[in-house]
Amino acid sequence: MALLRPLLTTTGTAVVAGALLLTPLSAAAVPGSDGPRPHPLREGGGRDTTAAKAPLSAAASALRTATPEPARSGGYPRRTVLDAPPENPADKSIKLGLAPYHSLAPRLNALQQLGNRVSVEVAGRSAGGHELYLVTVTAPESSQQTREQERMRELIENSPSAASEDKRIKSSYKTPVFINNNIHGNEWEGTDAALELIEDLAKAKDGTTGELLARNRIYLNVTANPDGRIAGTRANANGFDLNRDFITGSQPEARAIRQIAVDKQPAVMLDLHGYVNGTLIEPTTPPHGESYEYDLFLKNSYANALGMEKSVNGLGYTPAKDGVEPAIIPFRDWEEGWDDWPPIFAPQYIAFHGAVATHTIEIPLAVNNEEYDSLPVAELRRRAGINTDVAGAAMRAALDYTRTHRASVIADQIETFRRGAAGEAQRPVSEETVPGVPGIGPEDVYTTTFPRAYVIPAGRGQRSATAAARLVDHLVVNDVRVERALLPFRLAGRSYQAGSYVIDMRQSKRGIAHVILAEGRDISADVSTMYDISGWSLGLLWGASVDKAAKGDLRVLGRTVHAASPTGYVAPFGDLRLRLDDPKELAALNSLLAQGVKVRRAADGSAVVPGSARGVASVLADRLGVVFSATREKGTVTLERTRVAAAVPAGELFALREMGFEVQPVSTATLNAGYDWSKADVLYVSSGLDYGSLNPAARDAFRASGVGVVGLGSDGAAFNADAGLLAAKPVAGNGDANGVVRVANAPGSPVTGGALAHTFVYSPLWFTDLGPGVRVEQSYGTGNPLVSGHWRPAEDGAGGPANAAGQASIVSGRSAQGAPVVLFGTEPLFRDHPKGVFAQVGRALITR
Repeated sequence: MALLRPLLTTTGTAVVAGALLLTPLSAAAVPGSDGPRPHPLREGGGRDTTAAKAPLSAAASALRTATPEPARSGGYPRRTVLDAPPENPADKSIKLGLAPYHSLAPRLNALQQLGNRVSVEVAGRSAGGHELYLVTVTAPESSQQTREQERMRELIENSPSAASEDKRIKSSYKTPVFINNNIHGNEWEGTDAALELIEDLAKAKDGTTGELLARNRIYLNVTANPDGRIAGTRANANGFDLNRDFITGSQPEARAIRQIAVDKQPAVMLDLHGYVNGTLIEPTTPPHGESYEYDLFLKNSYANALGMEKSVNGLGYTPAKDGVEPAIIPFRDWEEGWDDWPPIFAPQYIAFHGAVATHTIEIPLAVNNEEYDSLPVAELRRRAGINTDVAGAAMRAALDYTRTHRASVIADQIETFRRGAAGEAQRPVSEETVPGVPGIGPEDVYTTTFPRAYVIPAGRGQRSATAAARLVDHLVVNDVRVERALLPFRLAGRSYQAGSYVIDMRQSKRGIAHVILAEGRDISADVSTMYDISGWSLGLLWGASVDKAAKGDLRVLGRTVHAASPTGYVAPFGDLRLRLDDPKELAALNSLLAQGVKVRRAADGSAVVPGSARGVASVLADRLGVVFSATREKGTVTLERTRVAAAVPAGELFALREMGFEVQPVSTATLNAGYDWSKADVLYVSSGLDYGSLNPAARDAFRASGVGVVGLGSDGAAFNADAGLLAAKPVAGNGDANGVVRVANAPGSPVTGGALAHTFVYSPLWFTDLGPGVRVEQSYGTGNPLVSGHWRPAEDGAGGPANAAGQASIVSGRSAQGAPVVLFGTEPLFRDHPKGVFAQVGRALITR
């Protein structure tokens, strides 16, 4: 009989153990408990609102694209003597009795000396410049044995049918297990449990450990977020929640984990978090990511979860004695609200690289945020000790599952890749296709139809060569096989030029290719609540033209690419035109202005660069891949360097700097303290600035400054209204609504001219009752503007996509003082993700 999953209500919240909890209306008792338990709702979900303060140095570090080191051909162990950073008594871990970051390098150096099982490598650096330590624990291997392991790993991915018959793989391939720790910096204890596990495995002399290490490799990212560990923050030094960054890969820590996934190809993965009491162990509630081979994934993830649950509960901690509730498995115990739909989380992302069991583990007792500041040190350390035990129990149970199910785990990874390479249909989950997993119902069935191919066309079929190259490079670093056509070809009734990029969907990693390029789907009717975002399409939002060929005979003479072909170009004669439709083009413009080049803006919104600056343009074309075409236009307005005072969340600050703007973060407190407006040309407001809370001197200084204003979302609209800048009434949509929407751009708009037909929303707004002189720059599409995501109307029927249809999403005008004002009801810079719509904000900022 299927277990009843609790239904959720959207009212009545309580804070328990540091997580925001939502009480079920009707809930089955969690096994081992005395009754229904509250449901943890998202922490860090929703529209980003925390005001950003990241230094420019952190942004520069994160924007720098590191070249991956070549794979080391030596065997194991690989001893690396780590440099110990200076002791930092302010490290927030110390108060909890946990390992401060500065202690990790000496401790890992010592662990490497315990025998021949432990190797340490530096997997990258954080945004704040701290080294990321990757530990490998395995039985010793000669160089030849390591090369053979790599041969088998590549065969599994690239020739899965052959791998399924390879006797050497069945007998000798070491199953890769990846344990990721501390990706949220103030969820500490996974790191300490990992250190204890490494030491135990290094010292153990029993036969079970010997067998485990002889037939498996265990990879441990000791702390995925050293910046946050030190500072006691969820985010890294750039203010990013790294566990929302995996489909974008904007931050170096996420890119390091991505490379580990590509290089090591884990079959089992744990991601240690906190704090949900009792311990939360995935798999998740619906909706499930539709591009997975979910039958293979659920089979292993659920069985592994049961073993981890038994191990955690077996520690003997109780609610009465220790304040620790029994463990929770969301798939079994909850109706919805903790889903694996978007590929932004580490476990969900890594499933696309062949992992057939991945889990977020939320350890039980809160020691962060208000608890960190209010609880006695002794209580914090008691809790941290329990959490470390729980994390360790989960790790050991997962290793035991991998050891005892090694053959089937590897067979299922091979089968995942084989289905992709063969172009086979997915198998919907059911109690027949996934025996042993109770409670499977139609609400768990999420599948997709993979197209035959995607094409990123060259030439006239491509709206932006710069954007196309960015998307191709992103596919390649995500280990998607991309070919560049050497000759013209036809596919699905369309003709394509040589140089077009083809993504043949008969490949092992079709799942990640599809999840990057597909439009996605509207899941508003499927569930009432989502854990985080529900739409993200890079195919629609990154600025490139992408064609989907549902069917067709794919006959393309091409070559596999390891990077996109160069796209930079400078016309050899005359003045130059730089389109401003892409963030790299805005970066080029800002670089030109910073170097003193006289640039004018043309009537269509592009930039006219004098031919005398051809040398500077050539450098930028080479570095950024932008195109400077020839023009006879002279331009209408002289452009000047735009200095931006910005009250924004981290993702928006990062995106502004990515476009080369000179940005100074501000807030209500900053302005009240006396801000020097001579340092700014425009004020950008989307979070952290309340006009009503400004003191009289701050208001007077702002009004006297004459700076332009760009406002985004509810905070931007409120600032506009309170300051009396632009006559436009904001109407709020559902606050949880998010996804990819269709829009209509006003012809000739200086803000949205040349913009995409799609954008991103979270808590969407639209504007009505527009006053004289207020111009509509963009409107939501008619009908249902939502293409993919989750957007429902409120209970009274308001706030839904039908209410937004045809309404103004971006408006502009001038204040009574003559300053330009632009208001956005969309989220064009959300978490540094929708690259193709960044330029709308960039254009708004340079408007005088």
